Amino acid sequence: MHIKTIFGPLVLLLSFALGSCSESETEPGPEPEPEPEAEAGRWYSQTQVDTGTMVFADNCAQCHGDNAEGLVSDWRARLDDGSFPPPPLNGSAHAWHHPNSVLLQVINTGGAAFGGNMPAFENVLNEADKLAAIAYFQSYWNDEIYAQWQKMGGSN
Repeated sequence: MHIKTIFGPLVLLLSFALGSCSESETEPGPEPEPEPEAEAGRWYSQTQVDTGTMVFADNCAQCHGDNAEGLVSDWRARLDDGSFPPPPLNGSAHAWHHPNSVLLQVINTGGAAFGGNMPAFENVLNEADKLAAIAYFQSYWNDEIYAQWQKMGGSN
């Protein structure tokens, strides 16, 4: 047996072990960024709400209102063209009756299936921005509305 065969791996292991004790390894480095935490009892994080504020303002507020409050008093009454106006999304209308999967479907395909004129955003917004917009308007939902939404399978 050759000496290189025996001592090669031993030298490599020893140098790794000594290298692991270097000063740079023992000095504290910067703390890693914490993962975004969900809001108390909610599926989304404050970071998503913050992002959703911008996404909603740029894509949704012109029809659903700056604070998701809706722009017409009677969102159930058909417009002259036979369509329904954009409903409030702040928990005062029916959006909380729909799970996230349906909310995403409406965002992706538009509101025609529900009698509205909302355009499709499937190729406009990425998945994270769509979820952020939902997080934004759900942040207006009080705890009672949110709890009812959860009981109905909302986050599914």
